[in-house]
Amino acid sequence: MRKIKFKKGKRLQPYHLEYTGIHKENDSEMQLFVYDTIDLKEYEDFKVADLAKFLDTNKTNWLNIHGLNNIDLIKSIGSFFEIDNFMLTDILNTSRRTKLEELSDVLFFNIKSLLPAGDSDNISVEQISFLIKDGILISFQEKRSDFFTHIRERIRTHSGLVRTKKVDYLLYVLLDAIMENFYITIENEEEKVEELVALSKRNADPLTLERIEKHRDNFNFLKRSIIPLRDSLYGIKSLKDDTVFNVIEIENFSFFFRLHQKSLELLEQIESDLGSLESASNFFFSAQTHKMNEIMKTLTIVSAIFIPLTFIVGVYGMNFKNMPELEYHNGYFIVVGVMVLIVIGMIIYFKKRDWF
Repeated sequence: MRKIKFKKGKRLQPYHLEYTGIHKENDSEMQLFVYDTIDLKEYEDFKVADLAKFLDTNKTNWLNIHGLNNIDLIKSIGSFFEIDNFMLTDILNTSRRTKLEELSDVLFFNIKSLLPAGDSDNISVEQISFLIKDGILISFQEKRSDFFTHIRERIRTHSGLVRTKKVDYLLYVLLDAIMENFYITIENEEEKVEELVALSKRNADPLTLERIEKHRDNFNFLKRSIIPLRDSLYGIKSLKDDTVFNVIEIENFSFFFRLHQKSLELLEQIESDLGSLESASNFFFSAQTHKMNEIMKTLTIVSAIFIPLTFIVGVYGMNFKNMPELEYHNGYFIVVGVMVLIVIGMIIYFKKRDWF
């Protein structure tokens, strides 16, 4: 899980472009879809200069960039579409929170996509940014992934509404695909939480508590990622009354309101799961306290049994001359027999009182 860190001594210009993510080994690639209800054209392995002849403003255009290492490519795209440098900076700076921004004729949206990181307890994070300008949707991904594979297939096969709608609906289905990753991540976390709750009831191993705290951090990270997304989706409502920049068609606002409802559901589920983790922590400490109490009870019973035996041994170890029992021929066996009877009697008494 990545955290925002201040690097002392680093002095950058306000609009200095630098990719701050961890996927620095991925090459930058471009993919372009130009389509409407009748026609579809798909382009790959082209240069920014070729965009002028490929783009068709009478159709829906989706330009997708995989990999953000090539700063020159990002600059060229920004220059071609006349995108302000501060937006390019937000695209490359992966520590920024999710936000929605409308400026002049550009709609900017960035979001964190979260998925389980293999078999570990970690969460994989990727920032994805979207720009809408002049009927063109540009998406920026840190690396090539499977988030939008089914959407590309829907475009190619003309399935659903995506080919009949404009870029605003395309933005909706892309955001919806990313939000599905939140559901996958939360479901994966919930399975591990159920395991930890069961484990905490029967095992007071400190590693169990360590895992509980790890998943608590994961849920809090999910919460911090979804709250700004919820706020951004709510902010789309303000665009409904915008008579200057109508990037989202009136009939499509309901789709984004659906996404807002999904974000609320996700937050409610996270709160519920955090409560389950709190229960797991309580079970762990209860099990640990119970185990300690059992140990103390056992030690107390053993100590209580030996107290009278120690008293008897102490009495006959005082070495006074006038101790008649010392002259008994069978005195030793009598004392040992009495001690055994005391032990048996105390054990029976403790057992009847359910002390062990």
